[in-house]
Amino acid sequence: MQVEKYKLEEFNQEQADLHKRKFETLAAEIKNVDSILQKLIDFQIAIPSWALGTGGTRFGRFSGGGEPRSLEEKIEDVGLLHSLNASSGAISLHIPWDIPENAASIKALAAQHGLRFDAMNSNTFQDQPGQKLSYKFGSMQHTDKAVRRQAIEHNIDVIKYGIELGSESLTVWLSDGSSFPGQLNFRKAFQRTLECLQEVYAALPENWKMFVEYKAFEPSFYSMTVGDWGQSLTYANKLGPKAYTLVDLGHHLPNANIEQIVSLLLMEGKLGGFHFNDSKYGDDDLTVGSINPYQLFLIFNELVEGMDARGMNHASDLGWMIDASHNIKDPLEDLLQSVEAIKIAYAQALLVDAKALEAARESNDVAAAQEILQTAYRTDVRPLVAEARRKAGGALQPLQVYRSLKVRESLVKERGAKTVATGL
Repeated sequence: MQVEKYKLEEFNQEQADLHKRKFETLAAEIKNVDSILQKLIDFQIAIPSWALGTGGTRFGRFSGGGEPRSLEEKIEDVGLLHSLNASSGAISLHIPWDIPENAASIKALAAQHGLRFDAMNSNTFQDQPGQKLSYKFGSMQHTDKAVRRQAIEHNIDVIKYGIELGSESLTVWLSDGSSFPGQLNFRKAFQRTLECLQEVYAALPENWKMFVEYKAFEPSFYSMTVGDWGQSLTYANKLGPKAYTLVDLGHHLPNANIEQIVSLLLMEGKLGGFHFNDSKYGDDDLTVGSINPYQLFLIFNELVEGMDARGMNHASDLGWMIDASHNIKDPLEDLLQSVEAIKIAYAQALLVDAKALEAARESNDVAAAQEILQTAYRTDVRPLVAEARRKAGGALQPLQVYRSLKVRESLVKERGAKTVATGL
């Protein structure tokens, strides 16, 4: 399904006067409003192909109907999102859930929707139908060399798919670890994993990046072979200049200071990108910004400061992607909300008075530093984000348009009420 341009314009026109008043009031207080608007327009967040269906939990999955039945329909759904928010201009594929059978055709379809292909994601955390060897006891850490070889070859195949599609990065997340003391030799597990990653790294094209993702727990509950940012950074440093750490916001123990992790990884030049979501307890994969929007803002504050310090391009020098599950929500509505939350946090971070904050820090004025941050955070930047979206050709209120046009109902009629997309 596609949203006709004239319909977006009609919805925008209905809200034009109210939006103009709100935006002009806010813009009058911002010195560099045009520069901020352009940064917001340029900032795109990739949509994962596996998030377009109703995600599940370990207990069940409840399809909402109208889910995409193929990679082609997933691309169409991302194109729909991008037409509404003008901020979802990339799609990230998970292999083997979404193998492009005809890469040229898939690439052309994506281009028709204004999309590019972001990071490719491998899967050695599940046994696939017809798979020769099992990953029950790990993949790259496995004691059996044949299992490790299978995991290596899968990742190299994923790179090959990515080359055909124009992707330039590979994300590797490993469920490898142990659930009981004594089960695993930690040192050997690390070394075996490193040797496997080195073979995959050697297969990367010159312009590619490898993102090594970490997770504190689950599915293994005693140890994870890439369990935290320190382990991931160690792998990345040993692999070489094309290897980076990827931060998934849900892959930390409760109360972890993610903003400090981000700052230090940026300082080391080893932050590769993000998987955005939110959580209350652990890897809950909730809508971005739904639980702790202040933390999301603080993370973006460190990102803006750190990237500016290194002269980095906000839009293109890191990978930005959502990774969430929508067990009880319409996936497309959830993704619209997530992208909006990310853009709001980014806009707020762009409003921080960096010079004043640095002066407060240098003079140890703790109260002033807090006020400077919270002044930016408490600013309602939604009119700013909406104006950037309007200027880029999107809707002032994407979720409202989505519901007004009854998009989910149309997808159910087109695809059926019992369709189930590939993924978790």
